[in-house]
Amino acid sequence: MAPSEQITFYTAESSPWGHRVHIALEEANVKYTTYHIDPRNKPEWYYEVNPLGKVPALTFGGPDVPPDQPSPESAKLAESAALLEFIADVFPEAHLLPDDPVLRAKARAFTEIFRNYVDSEFRSAFFMGKHFDGLLLALEKLQRALPPSGFAVGQWTIADAAVAPFLARMLLFVRVGLGTYGEEDWQKLREALASDRFARIVRYIQDVHERPSFKKTWVSDDRQLELWKNHPGLRRKAGPAS
Repeated sequence: MAPSEQITFYTAESSPWGHRVHIALEEANVKYTTYHIDPRNKPEWYYEVNPLGKVPALTFGGPDVPPDQPSPESAKLAESAALLEFIADVFPEAHLLPDDPVLRAKARAFTEIFRNYVDSEFRSAFFMGKHFDGLLLALEKLQRALPPSGFAVGQWTIADAAVAPFLARMLLFVRVGLGTYGEEDWQKLREALASDRFARIVRYIQDVHERPSFKKTWVSDDRQLELWKNHPGLRRKAGPAS
């Protein structure tokens, strides 16, 4: 498969999973077409691209056709983690995975730490009102996997693309108090994340924000809040988290 094959990227503006893939495509510096899917009103033809109806998805290869008329000749690919690996494989010159097998393993392990610990605690805290101590402990686990400076393994990799969309949204939601907690609990969480205990991971998230691929795909804080403010989980009121 040649890197010059057509790529159509299907995503939703609010989706952190889609954001992962968008970052990777920008890092690969390739030509691609973006098509936004409304998660609440998916067109029937989209199930030809992904039978599960989820975003993100890619079509790769085949003729250059309108995004809403996917060709049967193109490969249909889905699931954000698999798409990150695919982009890294097809565009090796982007160095989205290190050449060093030790660093490659560490990059994949970093993503797994996020998936196994941080992701569930993030959902439980922000959407269900669970005490945020579990989230803080999970963030410490992820922080311990970071090198003293730089990104997840020093150089930028798909590990950073995988976690950046979620961590950036998390800090934004904390800053403005978007989620299930009352103001007293939001303030406690803000103070915890501003402490020396989390200095390294906060620095990491700030560095991610400065990455050109992230800047180009983030849109803006205000737009993210507009997209998320009416999410039913984030609007649910919880009792005190302490």
